Amino acid sequence: MQEFEIQSMTCGGCASRVARAIKNLDAQARIEFDMPTRTVRIDTTEDRASVVAALAEAGYPPK
Repeated sequence: MQEFEIQSMTCGGCASRVARAIKNLDAQARIEFDMPTRTVRIDTTEDRASVVAALAEAGYPPK
């Protein structure tokens, strides 16, 4: 399980775009959001660098 803080993720629409970016990378990924802390936890077989790149490309670079 990888955890990321994404300061620019402020609403449900943002979370949907983050989820779409991750699912495009790994369709089997499990994703959990904690909106108050702007944190996302991702269970994926992809490496951390690939996930960071996918999030950044979607406009949601993790901190």
